Amino acid sequence: MEFKNPEFLWLLLVILVLVFFIKQNRDKLESIFDKRVLKKIYFKENSIPKWLRDTLFLISLSFAIVAFARPYINNGEIDVKTNDIDLMVGFDISNSMFCDDIYPNRFEFAKRKFFNLLDLLKLERVGVIAFSQKAFLVSPLTKDFNSLKYLVKNMSLDYVSLKGTSIMDALYSVNNLLKDEKVKRVLIFSDGGDKKSYQKEIEYAKKNHIKVYIYAIATKKGGVIKDKNGVIKDKNGDIVIVKLNEAIKELALESGGAYMSYSLQNDDIKGLVKQIEKDAKDKKTKTLKIKDTKELFIYPLMISILTFILSFISLPRRSR
Repeated sequence: MEFKNPEFLWLLLVILVLVFFIKQNRDKLESIFDKRVLKKIYFKENSIPKWLRDTLFLISLSFAIVAFARPYINNGEIDVKTNDIDLMVGFDISNSMFCDDIYPNRFEFAKRKFFNLLDLLKLERVGVIAFSQKAFLVSPLTKDFNSLKYLVKNMSLDYVSLKGTSIMDALYSVNNLLKDEKVKRVLIFSDGGDKKSYQKEIEYAKKNHIKVYIYAIATKKGGVIKDKNGVIKDKNGDIVIVKLNEAIKELALESGGAYMSYSLQNDDIKGLVKQIEKDAKDKKTKTLKIKDTKELFIYPLMISILTFILSFISLPRRSR
């Protein structure tokens, strides 16, 4: 038997000190009063003796200390197999994601689709990044989907003023965050940015075994970008119209991922989830070594509670 918190066992020395003071107090009273007098003053015949109550209380305290020390039996290490799918999700946070061609705007629409994604995933770990000219980590890989929903729900572009969409920076981040994975997977919510060709990104993804899944959020007709001052215009004073850039589709297909255009249906993201799970079927199972331990603290804790109750269940009452 071993202890996870053995430092608590030093508190057992306090028990010895209490024993000493209790004995000293008892000896002091007995030196003043006769034992028969003390018995008449403190106890009725149907009450448990004071020395027994003190003993039970000290036993209760001792076992409580042992419970805090967390005794356990170490059965060695065991191998646990896991086949979790690690998925990074990237949010495009460039100015074009404020476009109103999709209600209420592209960025808020991406959030809703992300929540649908988490509701469909069961065993996977998910991490989140946001990117424009640079990539930012929102959350590392986790199974705590409630926390992910909270973080993404409160992710705002109000204080972000970054132009441009650097898919390459997003891929750099994914490669670093999933560096221990043989095959890296990322789902990107974006309108495609403004590049005419993503050949460099395709080459980087292939070289580093990154499968890119794209959920395109924009219309071919496009829309305007609104800010606090109204509608964004270019240098010539013309209203800026931002449309879907389908060039990003090649990045998804060439990297071995998948491409999907936005839909107002609630379950459209299910198709991407199925594709990700299908691509991950050949993923090798991980073997993790964990300690096989059996916690024993419950037993001294139960003894402590029982003896504590017994020490007070028949409290002595003064006789008249």
